[in-house]
Amino acid sequence: MITPVILAGGIGSRLWPLSRKLMPKQFLNLTSSESMLQQTLTRLKGLKCGNAITICNEEHRFVVAEQLRSIDSLGKILLEPVGRNTAPAIALAAIEQLKQHKDAVLLVLAADHHIEDVSAFQQQIELAKKWAEQGKMVTFGIVAKTAETGFGYIRAGKALGESAADKDDMSAKCFAIERFVEKPDLATAKQYIESGDYFWNAGIFMFKASRYLEELELHRPDIFGACKSAMANTKSDLDFIRVDNDAFTQCPSDSIDYAVMEKTSSGVVVPLDANWNDVGSFKALWDIHDKDSDNNVHQGDVLSCNSSNNLVIAESKLVATVGVSDTIVVQTKDAILVANKDNVQQVKNIVQQIETLNRPEANIHRQVYRPWGHFDTIDVGSRDLVKRITVLPQHKLSMQKHQHRAEHWVVVSGTAKVTRGEEIFLLTENQSTYIPAGVVHSLENPGKIALEIIEVQSGDYLGEDDIERFKDDYGRA
Repeated sequence: MITPVILAGGIGSRLWPLSRKLMPKQFLNLTSSESMLQQTLTRLKGLKCGNAITICNEEHRFVVAEQLRSIDSLGKILLEPVGRNTAPAIALAAIEQLKQHKDAVLLVLAADHHIEDVSAFQQQIELAKKWAEQGKMVTFGIVAKTAETGFGYIRAGKALGESAADKDDMSAKCFAIERFVEKPDLATAKQYIESGDYFWNAGIFMFKASRYLEELELHRPDIFGACKSAMANTKSDLDFIRVDNDAFTQCPSDSIDYAVMEKTSSGVVVPLDANWNDVGSFKALWDIHDKDSDNNVHQGDVLSCNSSNNLVIAESKLVATVGVSDTIVVQTKDAILVANKDNVQQVKNIVQQIETLNRPEANIHRQVYRPWGHFDTIDVGSRDLVKRITVLPQHKLSMQKHQHRAEHWVVVSGTAKVTRGEEIFLLTENQSTYIPAGVVHSLENPGKIALEIIEVQSGDYLGEDDIERFKDDYGRA
């Protein structure tokens, strides 16, 4: 049985303003109607896989839980108190899985990859599983067709096994790893492609949980020890497993490539030719999508005149282009990005500028997700703020109060169950209520459809940190 381990960390700053710290690319519907996290799991259907272990941070835990629930994906969600790169994250999952299955085979996947040919992908997983069960440390090498400077490379050594004799069938082969290579310059990358001996390093792995921990203890005993200590005192919280904060904070940060795969003598690479893409930039997003007759990719309300080779994404407004080529235009509710397609790697520099200025656009979207639903900040004044709040069926906000603001609630659709001080009452469409500052209150959706309300806040301080919680279904402090 295969246990998928989904690494759902990362920010995806090169896809700003779509991807932001609190809602990064792996949770967005960039390439289909499902998020990239959901696609990562659904493309495993048909394989003999057990429940997945998804690893994420505290800030994303409710987004992960809701997205997994919506595709009926059962499994564990491991919470990292701090980011320590991939080697420790995988160690946590390996230790957790060994509690149930002594010979568990882990399939380690990033939550933000696009793989078009699912059949070819599954075929190579089955091949890799045979080697993993023999104790090999397997990585998947993307069959490289173009010289790319943004990826690391793997140089393949001797072909292994009975399939090695079939030189024409790359999909049936497995190779010893000769060495890993850092991101090359363009001339070197071209040499790699021409030689036929190199694969792109995709960061997909497969091995027994026990073998990974053996190799980690051998090569990085400091990481192994810290992770073992962190998993010795875990706590279950709703859908989540919390590791020991103090122990894990002491863990060194390192990738699985440096910590284990570059050092092990048991490493092998299985070729993967499945139209893989890491969706690391808007250029990659343009590559993936179907084009119109002018080679444009348009999403949302977009008009075009004499424009070609563009990616234009309109989230909430009409976007029109005239005489524009090789350009990226991304409109969200609170930001607009315009970039030359050849310079999209520099988008992360804009994010750094935004962070330096302490602006919120680097971290959050105008629409903010919560475990009970989401809210969209429609308008902000000096002493007033307007939100559209959506509460999912059978969910409720925490019992809370605010010291500095009062709130008016108007129900747009659905039914609201309101607690205001000692009162409990229902509101339906077009009905409203007023919550004075300092009054304990709560909002609940007892119905079967989403509850939408307009909230008007007024007061001398309107920050999200003016919340004193008394009771919360989601364990938030």
